[in-house]
Parts: sequence; structure tokens; C-alpha cells
Amino acid sequence: MEEKVRERQAQFVLREKTLGQILDDTVARFPDRDAVVYADRNYRKTWREFAEVVDDFARGLMALGVQKGEKVAVWATNVPYWVALQFATAKIGAILLTVNTNYREHELRYLLQQSECENIFLIDSLRDHDYVDTLYKIAPELRVQSRGELRCRELPHLKRVCFLGAEKYRGMYSVPEIMAMSVMVDDAEYAARQASLDPWDAINMQYTSGTTGFPKGVMLTHVGVGLNGYWIGRHQRFSEQDRVCLPVPLFHCFGCVLGVSACVNHGACMVILESFNPLQVLAAVDSERCTALYGVPTMFLAELEHKLFKRFDVSSLRTGIMAGSVCPEPLMRRVVDEMNMKEITICYGLTEGSPVMTQSDINDPLPLRCETVGCAMPGIEVRVADPETCEELPRGEVGEIICRGYNVMKGYYKMPEETARAISPDGWLHSGDLGIMDENGYLRVTGRIKDMIIRGGENVYPREVEEYLLDMPGVLDVQVVAVPSRKYGEEVGAFLIPRPGVELNPEDVRAFCRGKIAWYKIPRYVAVISGFPLTASGKIQKYKLREMAAERWPEAMQK
Repeated sequence: MEEKVRERQAQFVLREKTLGQILDDTVARFPDRDAVVYADRNYRKTWREFAEVVDDFARGLMALGVQKGEKVAVWATNVPYWVALQFATAKIGAILLTVNTNYREHELRYLLQQSECENIFLIDSLRDHDYVDTLYKIAPELRVQSRGELRCRELPHLKRVCFLGAEKYRGMYSVPEIMAMSVMVDDAEYAARQASLDPWDAINMQYTSGTTGFPKGVMLTHVGVGLNGYWIGRHQRFSEQDRVCLPVPLFHCFGCVLGVSACVNHGACMVILESFNPLQVLAAVDSERCTALYGVPTMFLAELEHKLFKRFDVSSLRTGIMAGSVCPEPLMRRVVDEMNMKEITICYGLTEGSPVMTQSDINDPLPLRCETVGCAMPGIEVRVADPETCEELPRGEVGEIICRGYNVMKGYYKMPEETARAISPDGWLHSGDLGIMDENGYLRVTGRIKDMIIRGGENVYPREVEEYLLDMPGVLDVQVVAVPSRKYGEEVGAFLIPRPGVELNPEDVRAFCRGKIAWYKIPRYVAVISGFPLTASGKIQKYKLREMAAERWPEAMQK
């Protein structure tokens, strides 16, 4: 085994703890140090204060009737109660179901129905999207039925709707009301609920298409989320002295595992932004003297390119993570040189892997941190293999990246066949990505077996968009592929075949999507063609469509 990988694996100890136990340990060690800060509104909580909010929230949820194993969806930006809800649900054995903030009515309905979700927390709106109105459209019964007695035709499992704030809406509980109910649950009842938890219980569900098909609910455990977060922080040398700026969305693993779990494990302060704004990021780093910063490549580029960048003092930065999509080497070098992040690391993984399977170390030479995604995390086996047999390939050969260990999901919710396709009988998780591993165990990602599009860190699943566009009047067939983009890595491109006698134009296609599916899924580039390239057996050659897209829209690489 390679020296670096051998050294990492020798450090590994399987810590079987719940997220609540991890939080309690940190509170005991650093009760009076900052835990959560929102610099733009002077909101700050010490670890002791944060834990008190979590416990009141957890007891309030129990008083509402939330049972162990129930799903609690959260559809919100990074508002202050978000992280408290993450740990409150964990402490009572409920499963936090994170909802993409860009989802619209179509996607939200699917997620709540497929997950059989019993509870949802939401905020009022984001940009031009009224969340409350959208939920009322899906569950109109909310307006007329008593709280806690919801009987919804389209969402038969939904029992409770809560607003993630102090405002009051018809049919919904507010956070202050839930907190006030905490006195209804005594210490013994609360302790008994926590004692009943198993660290290998599912505690988090996130929807992803995995390797194929429509979004599926990935079930992650206390151990997966907690231990993965521990090692992510360990490889950045986090301690209670660190202050980590988190402008990435909490509904992604990037936010709630790489960010929150890593910080909680090591007592580092979370400096959270409600949503990404490059100016606010720079201001938060400056005012809070942040030592670490997270982001996808487009975020770092926006910060560096901001006209006021040089007015802010970012000299306190030393480390952080760039992940979510391909990290260009020139950008990595600018972040190191201009933002002082000489110890920046790269992570690689997928939601089904809790999510990180490889990470570079702060002591790795910069070329390795620019050109590879590091090597296997402690406690996780990673190999480049034959995708059919999972047999390891010789070093230097291209194959599928697969992993095995504590981090692998329990499975997709109520999708056993999809789970069996994603995880081999002997526990190997298929990533769907292609890569090369060198003689020292460092991994390079070279491409994807699957067709998933990654637009600025957001996953877009072509089949989902295709199925939606097939409902558009006049569309006979459609294929969605990635268009190479300089700014976002990839953009969404659609090739459509119209029905005979029908004229389609690109703006009509975008208008059909607007407000109905998440904005980042709407095809930026649209072409109307007479037929798709086919194999001799009649199968669509999607790789040729990708080639056509790159040739047809070269401007995407110039913007």
C-alpha cells in the first residue's frame, strides 16, 4: 500500500457516535467559544447557547409528536435555525430531509410524495419564488384544517407543517411556538429517546439521481455524516481556534457535512452566510478573521474578480475546501497566492458516500492539490476498477472510481433495485465517474460514465429535464446534454425534435420551464433538429450529441 494511504489508514478509529453525542462532546470541551455566527446581522451563539437552542428545539419536536424515524424536510436557505434543526432532529432520531432551495412545485411534490415525508419546515420565499404559496398549492388543506390534524390528498403522509422562523401562517407552527412546547417533555423522556438511537441509524436524506434516473432519497447515517466530517476537518487541521466561512448551501453535503459536521467535530466556529454573495463573503472573512473558506470554483472566482476585493483583509485565511465541480489549476493558484489559502484542500466524493471518499492534505505539494483530488480517506477503500466486476485495475489505467467503508449510504429510500445497482454485493459504491490512480494512491478524475451535468456545483439530471420537456406541446422527442462552459464548467443544452408541422423556438422552450422547474435546470442552449444520431441498433448516441453541443455553442467557452 502507498505510504500516504497506509499512514492515513493507520490513523483510523471507528467512532460509533450519534450526531447528538458529537455535539455534546464539543459543548463540554468548548462551552464558551463561538459556535455559530452570522456576521451580517450580529447573530452569534456560543457552543453552550447553541446546544440550549438545539435541546429546546428537539423537545419541542417531540411535544409536537415527531417520532423516531419520521422525516423532517427543511426547505430553506442558510437561516440561523437551519443548523439547530439539523441537530435537533438527530437528537430525537428523526431524519432530516434536505430540500434544494431552487426546487419548484413539480420537484417539491415529487420529493414529498416519494419520501413519504411527515413533516416540513420552510421559509417564506427566495428571490421571486414564494415557498409558502407553493406549499399551499400542493396542500390546499393547510388553509382550512387545524394544525397537527392535516389530511392532505396529494401528500397523505404529511402531518405537520412548520415555518422556520417567528412568523405565523395558516396551518403552520412557528419556531417560537415549538420552542415553547419543550416544557411538555421532561428530562427522562428526552434522555430515553436519545438512548434508543443507534449510530448506524439513517439520520439524513438528500435527493440525488445517483448514477441513473430520477432523484432518489440517499439515506445517510450518524456514523457516515459524523465520522466523514471529523476527517474532513482533521485534514484541514481544524481546532477550536478556527473560524470557517460557509457561503455554500446547507442542503448540500458540502454545507451540512464538509462544513457543519467538520466544524462541530473540532469545535471550530461556523461563520454562515444565508446565501452566496461575494461581497458579503469577503466582508465576513475580514470582520470575523476567518481562517478557512469553502466554495465551488465559481464562488472563488467571483470573490477574486470582485472590484472591491483588494479593500478587504483576507490575510487570516489559511485553509478551506474547493469542491463541487472541476477545480481549474490556474484558479487554485490564484486562491493560494491572492487569498492566502496556502493550505487549501480538494475533496472528491458523492452524496451516496456521505460524501467524501478522497481529500488532499494541507501538507501535500501544491501540484498534487491542483492536479488530483487527493487520496483515500481513513476508513475508506478507494479503487479504480472495472465497472462491471469491481476488480481493481493496474495503476495508470482509466476505470470507474468506487469506494467501500463506513461512509457508504444505507441505500435509496424505497428503491431496492436502484440501491443494488449502486452498491455491489460486497459493498462497493459505484461513483459513475472515471479516474486514474497513480502509484502513490493519488486520484485524478477524468470524466463521467453517467450523463449528469454539473453546472457551477449544481447537479442536473438530463432524464428529469427530458421527461419534463416531453410534456411541452409540439415536442416529439428531446435529449439533454452538457455544453462545456468556461464560467460554470457545464451548461444545460437541449436538442428537440418537433412534431410534424410544429415550429419551436428556444425562448418558447425556456418559457415553458420558467417557474416550473429549478432555474439552473432550464436549458441555456436549445437546438431544434430533425433527428438524433443513432447506433445500428437504434440507440441514441448521446456522446455524439455532446460533441455536437460543444461545436454548436462554442460561445459557452468564451463567456
